[in-house]
Amino acid sequence: MCRSIKTLRPPFTDDADDDDIRAAALQYVRKVSGFRAPAEHNRAVFDEAVDAVTAATRSLLDGLEVRGSAGRQEAPAPR
Repeated sequence: MCRSIKTLRPPFTDDADDDDIRAAALQYVRKVSGFRAPAEHNRAVFDEAVDAVTAATRSLLDGLEVRGSAGRQEAPAPR
């Protein structure tokens, strides 16, 4: 759907900062609404949607358990 939204979880990116998350949320809301920049009468609901998607994305990323990405050790050398 939104090809320009990059994957924000490890191992694809080490640290997704607030700017990355907000940019992804903005792209999503733009895509879904069909507006790159909403008219003034839609600005409040547009901004609320971006804030909600940003919060949901942060919650998702904070809650994900990515197996094998933390403390990953190299496999022992074959004998």
